[in-house]
Amino acid sequence: MMGGSEGRANRLVGEKSPYLRQHAHNPVDWYPWGEEAFKKARDEDKPVFLSIGYSTCHWCHVMAEESFEDAGVAEVLNEGFVAVKVDREERPDIDAVYMQVCLALTGRGGWPLTIVMTPDRLPFFAATYLPKETRLGVTGLIDVLKKIRHLWETRRDDLVGSAREIVDDLGAGASLRGKAETALLREGYAEMKRRYDPSYGGFDRSPKFPSPHMIIFLIRYWHWTGDPMALAMAEQTLREVRGGGIFDQIGFGVHRYATDRKWLVPHFEKMLYDQAMLALAFTEAHMATGDAFYLSAADEIFTYVQRDLASPEGAFYTAEDADSEGVEGKFYLWTAEEVRSAVGGEDAALFIEAYGIGEGSGDIPHRAVSPQVLSRTTGIPEDEIRRRLEAVREKLLSVRKGRARPHRDEKILLDWNALMVAALARAGRYSGRTGYVAAAQGAAGVLLDRLRRPDGGLLHRYMDGEAAVSGMLADYAYLVWALAEVYEASFDPEILREACRLADAMIERFGDPSGGGFYTVSADGEQLILRQKEIHDGALPSGNSMALFALVTLFRLTGLSRYWEASSSSFDAFAGDAGRNPSAHAWYMAALLAASTKSDELVIAGEGDDPATRKMLDLVASSYRPNLTVLLKDRRSADVLAEVAPHTALMSAQGGKATAYLCRGTACEQPVTSPEDLDKILGDEELFHK
Repeated sequence: MMGGSEGRANRLVGEKSPYLRQHAHNPVDWYPWGEEAFKKARDEDKPVFLSIGYSTCHWCHVMAEESFEDAGVAEVLNEGFVAVKVDREERPDIDAVYMQVCLALTGRGGWPLTIVMTPDRLPFFAATYLPKETRLGVTGLIDVLKKIRHLWETRRDDLVGSAREIVDDLGAGASLRGKAETALLREGYAEMKRRYDPSYGGFDRSPKFPSPHMIIFLIRYWHWTGDPMALAMAEQTLREVRGGGIFDQIGFGVHRYATDRKWLVPHFEKMLYDQAMLALAFTEAHMATGDAFYLSAADEIFTYVQRDLASPEGAFYTAEDADSEGVEGKFYLWTAEEVRSAVGGEDAALFIEAYGIGEGSGDIPHRAVSPQVLSRTTGIPEDEIRRRLEAVREKLLSVRKGRARPHRDEKILLDWNALMVAALARAGRYSGRTGYVAAAQGAAGVLLDRLRRPDGGLLHRYMDGEAAVSGMLADYAYLVWALAEVYEASFDPEILREACRLADAMIERFGDPSGGGFYTVSADGEQLILRQKEIHDGALPSGNSMALFALVTLFRLTGLSRYWEASSSSFDAFAGDAGRNPSAHAWYMAALLAASTKSDELVIAGEGDDPATRKMLDLVASSYRPNLTVLLKDRRSADVLAEVAPHTALMSAQGGKATAYLCRGTACEQPVTSPEDLDKILGDEELFHK
């Protein structure tokens, strides 16, 4: 972890954000985002230097050590600018606005994000990482600052005029409307096929991101169309990721992305959202194929998360850094000699060969030789090889615990936690691992208890006992979907009621009744220079795509038309954007696929402890039906379901037997009272590849 306790503390010392605290003893006179900083800029007639990053960002550390800890840079900044630091994870709304500026001005984005703007927050300069001194054709930070200061004094009107034009142009770039039809889904699939890497899986060449939202769409597209290539692309990508250096072969969990085509060399950060999204994708693949390999990979991710990212409250921390002891990836590298020292003998040799570890300065373990091949070359049974490799892995994990760990960012972010809640709930539901469901329920309880305003609204960040930052669209959308998943895994009716309450609040606070879609920031939130509606998926599904997905799910569960109306009126609002670059809107595509294909809504009226009821529920969980939703109506839930799912009011256990009511599309089947009859109607071929 960069930063230190040397020097006079600046105004960041009282902040909760680990990223801001890392800069609390810089010689730069940093301010947190707020009116105090902008008032100072106005009073002293200075431009604002805005630096946005996050605590586990490698290049943020590099720029901090080169520049923000340097007295010379600090002197230039303090004399000519008001310097403001923002944690992008704590304030994704601010980051999104100014990242859009950076993309418009430079054609590229990333972190650290560097913006210079007027005291009225209008930007006129944008960059990402800048070296301290000019080198190799890249203008250094000191030269940039001096040039901007000169222009501020001599050509201020040009700078301000340019800033206004930038904001006006971005404000005019509203979402492109279009017609949300199934043809868009086929276009999205075709584009993913063009981008697919047939040699190593994944999309494009390098850097290569796992893109789990694309994988989930592909699996569901396969279920809809029966196109085997869609499933093959998803499966190959997941297998390559699991075997590559991007996956921590010793301690499990996935790194942020690979810098190479073969998934070998990762950027070593571990983000909570990546763990959640990859676990969801592995679970989806297991549900679709029945292959235990994928469930095992999801189990490994959960093992890492529950071991290393779990908070005492029962929620989950944000991330682990790429760096330890000032070196990126040092914690994760191994030499052959280190393996032999830890284990010794033939087992060390097996592991070194299996995981591609050489005699040099340090290698990234990856699955270089499969257990099957090792079995053929050594004559050792494959099961024994797997057992021995696992024993070595456990020993190396124990040894690695003695190393200096990367910094862990211990913020609890509502939206990222909600993703992990959904991942645990789905995996628990479809694997029968009740511990995952319990963990999802516990984490959801923390979010609902600790990250609330007095009026019931959500808050985005929890740290050191303090909840702060008004909830944004993603917080509401992700949590609504997560609670729907927890409901179908636990059948707790209060969870479903809470999902409905939050969905109603999301529609009211963020919805655009005239233009469709949802704003990132609520009408009563802090108003920035732009009020955005984001639909493009980055590493995470956008707030709008998740809102659409969650509302379609909630409509299928409850039958309440207001959720269908709120979602269906919004698909066209973004169809033009999605049509321009379909694969960059994969979660929107998944939501559109769910909304535009035949759905199956099942209500089981019976007591949860009745073996017949349990058998029906187990039957439903044993096969892959992505468009099926399930309600359980028993004595405990009847009153709540009458409120939130009124179509269940007249459904009851017939003759005292557990009774299943299945509606498919707009037609309902006759109720059935045996698991065998439910299996028969669910097994109808119409359920598949519609």
